[in-house]
Amino acid sequence: MKAVGGIASFATAAALTCWCGEVQAYRPFDGTDAAVAETGEMEIELGPVENLREGSERTLFAPNVRINYGLSPGWEAVLEGIVAHGVTAGVPGTSLIGNGAFVKGVLREGSLQEKPGPSIATEFGILLPGINEEHGAGASLAGIVSQRWSWGTVHVNGAAALTQRRHADLLIDAIVEGPHEWVVRPVAEFFHERDIGQFQTRSALVGAIWQVQDNIAVDFGLRGARVNDQTAGEIRAGVTFAFGVTTGPDLLSGHSGTADHPRRYILAHGQPGGFAERAAKGF
Repeated sequence: MKAVGGIASFATAAALTCWCGEVQAYRPFDGTDAAVAETGEMEIELGPVENLREGSERTLFAPNVRINYGLSPGWEAVLEGIVAHGVTAGVPGTSLIGNGAFVKGVLREGSLQEKPGPSIATEFGILLPGINEEHGAGASLAGIVSQRWSWGTVHVNGAAALTQRRHADLLIDAIVEGPHEWVVRPVAEFFHERDIGQFQTRSALVGAIWQVQDNIAVDFGLRGARVNDQTAGEIRAGVTFAFGVTTGPDLLSGHSGTADHPRRYILAHGQPGGFAERAAKGF
């Protein structure tokens, strides 16, 4: 998630206890994977400072946060949001954007859960009102299919949403990762999004994920996009880490399928899959 403008331009930036678990984050993407956090495990995807430039306008996202909590086997709760700071004239000061509350579930266990065939998941929820931007609420629904091979992993996302501005929004997203066994693996993402009557976005990202240890992953990505007739660029860097909340060290023994690198909600804009985030960033 992940979504996936400015505030004039946010309209386009818009348009505890023990370490455990194996973190396979889903940063730095807008899409996500067909996997969830283990039961009783919390996974935090954090982008401390990220830079978005659209034309001559510049916005900092500090921080960009997505929190995933394993509710039960195969299901997790997701909460995400971005604090956006306009740093050029014409872009308002500070706003809270890209807010969303979602539920994600694995519908079919597959290669991400070390079983044969593709993994299939869904993510759905509410796009929450922002502060100083994105007034009102919306809703989103996404489907995710993931397949892992020895040479790499592919995730395909399809999503539809009703944004806070009451516009229909459609997204198709594809993520390609290098071999899962590599400590540092190259990654790429391509997506096309259409906010009906508002904007159309074509985006590409290249980057890498460093699996520091089982419960910590560091990511970096460079993203370029074309929003209608305007170009935009974004630098992303962050960390994903996991720890147990309601259970102890035994969580270390299993991997239920947290994403394979820093994640952003599929339906959030900009990173944290998600749609809330992409819709907030507007590209």
